[in-house]
This record gives sequence, C-alpha cells and structure tokens, in this order.
Amino acid sequence: MKAVVAEDIGQFSVQDVQLDAPKKGEVRVKMVATGICRSDWSVISGTIPTEFPIVIGHEGAGIVVEVGSDIDSLAPGDHVILSFVPECGECFFCNNSQAYLCASKNETFGYMLDGTSRLHRGDEELRVMTSLGCMAEECVAPAISCVKIDDDIPLNSAALIGCGVMTGVGAALNAADVQPGTTVVVFGCGGIGLSAIQGARIAGAANVIAVDILPKKLEVAKTFGATHCCTLDGAQETILELTENRGADYCFEAVGNTELMQAAEMCTRAGGICTVIGVGKMDEQFVLNPFMLPIQAKVVQGTMYGNCNPSTDFPKLLGYYRSGELDLDGMITKTYSIDEVEQAFADLNAGSNARGVIVFD
Repeated sequence: MKAVVAEDIGQFSVQDVQLDAPKKGEVRVKMVATGICRSDWSVISGTIPTEFPIVIGHEGAGIVVEVGSDIDSLAPGDHVILSFVPECGECFFCNNSQAYLCASKNETFGYMLDGTSRLHRGDEELRVMTSLGCMAEECVAPAISCVKIDDDIPLNSAALIGCGVMTGVGAALNAADVQPGTTVVVFGCGGIGLSAIQGARIAGAANVIAVDILPKKLEVAKTFGATHCCTLDGAQETILELTENRGADYCFEAVGNTELMQAAEMCTRAGGICTVIGVGKMDEQFVLNPFMLPIQAKVVQGTMYGNCNPSTDFPKLLGYYRSGELDLDGMITKTYSIDEVEQAFADLNAGSNARGVIVFD
C-alpha cells in the first residue's frame, strides 16, 4: 500500500509499505481522508523531535476493515474518526476528564501502544506518527484511538475533527471557556486559528478579532465568524478601541510563534485569559513579567488537543456540524491524492489553504 514516509529532516515521499494485521486492542482502518496538518510538517522539519524513518499522519477518518482480539466496541464497516491521543478511560487523567493527557499514549513516539510496529518496508521496521501513521491508504490504530460516528457524516469533513478543528474549537469552548458577549482575539488564521474563531462564535462572543499577516487569510476568517480583522501591527489599536482600553477578554495564539505568544499575552486584559495553542520550538521561550503577572491576575495557559475527551467531544462537535453552527465542509480548501502530497505541503507552507485534505479512493 502507499504511505507518506519521512526519511530524515526535510525528506519525505510516497512509498510502498507493508501493513501487518491488528493485534489485541487494535483495528485496521481503510483511510478515506487525511488532513494536511502543521504538526505533520513539524515532524518532517524536525520541530517535533522523532526518529526516522516514520510514516506521518495523525488527523483522519475512515472505515474499519479488520479488528484484533478483545474488541467489543468496533466492528468491520464502522465509520471512525481517529484521535491522535488514545483514551483508555482508566488512568488518572481520563478519570479526571483530561483524556487529552491520557497516560496510555506511547511516549516513545513512533510505535503502537505495546511498543512494537505494524509497518514495514521490506525487512525494515517503520515508525508511525502518534500510533497512527494515517497518511496512508490504510493504518492500524489502537481501538481506544477510534471514535465511532454515524455513517451519514461525510468522512472528508469528519477527518478534520481528528486534530485541527477539535484543537481550535476546544481551545475556545473547553480550555478558555469563552463567555457570551466577550471580546476574543485569535492570532494566526490557519486551520486551528479558524477553528478557534468558530469556537468563539459558537460560544457567543460579541467581538472576534482575527490577526494574520496575509490579507487573504483575514478575508477567509470573516467567513468563519471574525467580526474584525487586522494585521499584527494594527492589533493592539483595534483591540483597545473595542474594549474601552482594557484589552481582550480572551486571546489565542494559534501558530507556535514566540512573537505572537508575547503579543497575545500583552493584548489580554487584566483578569483575562491568554491561551497558547501553537506548538513552538523546544529551544525557544517567551517572557512573562513576574511583577505584572500577579498584579494583573491574568491567566496564561497552554491547551493540548482543545482539552478534549474524544469520546464525548467528537460527537459534540458533530452535533454543532449537524445544526449548522460548525462549518467543516468550508474548511476544506483543496483536496489531493496521496501522490500529490508534495504539493499539499507546499500549499500548507504557503498558507494557501484553510485545510488541505488527502482523499483516498
């Protein structure tokens, strides 16, 4: 079968690989759609440390074609969204409604939960991203990484919930708990930023300010609920004008850029909440003033996977989709075949798409 293999930093290609049968607690999924996510590129570029070679892909949806032993919750023919964080339902974090931190996830980053691989290239064992490696025609996934959905949900759109949409919408609804009538600022209008904008709109924010360096992205942001748009240079003036010089109630950084993190913190009002969504580089930092932070009583926090519990939050987002409150279809700017993956990543890095999606036959 075909899969996208990252050989080394900056080197990736579509290759023929072999996939073993699922073992205990695992399922084999025929992929229907896989999102092109910034985190995939972060693995290729070395921003997210890993060992190579590795099959990338962590945001996707498909149809179960085979189940391993000891599985009652899934069967062949089930439609599923893949979660890049497993949800065991038994660990400390799952029992405290923090499944996004589930202790079952493989910290070695590259193998199944039992520490072995199901993917091979001839005699060579291959790693897989987040125990999925779903930028491939098929993948073997932990059953606890699969959330069953209704068959009538388009899998192309449902795939986006597996990472970008859940991360952005969840940042607004779960992590920050945006309240009605407030002012929200989102720094960065890629797929996650646009999802955060949608989350703020669903929450009933009065002002949703989109900040980006690309005018075309700001135009797109308006279609997903941004009430105001500006470049970084004009952000502070716009925010102060809309808030009687207080600053925003909620700010979100959705890129992983330390300059934007600094700006988001500065633009958050006293008593407000600044949420960092984007994943920056391990050797970078941004500064918090140790005098002003307690004096202003700000909350500066990170969010992982939109602070979601996949088994309950995925269906919740699909509920918003069914009601027309969450636009998944419009998030897909362009679709690609797996053989067009090089162009897909070029478009990602050029900022051309809200979300690009690889669609399989």
